Amino acid sequence: MIVRPATPTDADGILALEAALFGVDAWSSSSVLAELTAADRSCAVAVSDGKVIGYVVTLRTGDVADLQRIGVDPARQRQGVAAALLEAALEQAQNDGAEAMLLEVSEANRPALAFYAREGFVEIDRRRRYYRDGTDALVLRRGRG
Repeated sequence: MIVRPATPTDADGILALEAALFGVDAWSSSSVLAELTAADRSCAVAVSDGKVIGYVVTLRTGDVADLQRIGVDPARQRQGVAAALLEAALEQAQNDGAEAMLLEVSEANRPALAFYAREGFVEIDRRRRYYRDGTDALVLRRGRG
């Protein structure tokens, strides 16, 4: 597996993962292309045997990076792909001048919460009934507080 900056040629692979991972909440083709080409975004993909098996997208605003999305092929989860993608995103954010990273995650997503806790993220806020299913979003931060 290699982790590298994403390009528009990765859009189809990202779209396939979006559909598999997020269903009705998946980004559209135009949304994925916008994320891949926007100046304030940073995108990376994990590739194995020529196939996109994971991706990460961050938005940088001043000295804060916001983790917009991280997704890994279900068949490749719990194999270090997400950790490698997050490491790449954190490194890029730091290189771009960010001192902290924020993200939102469903309170019901226990595996993700455990992953982010292991990676040094702490809860700083809660957004009530944020998701379509009515669950709260937890706002997590890593870095300067």
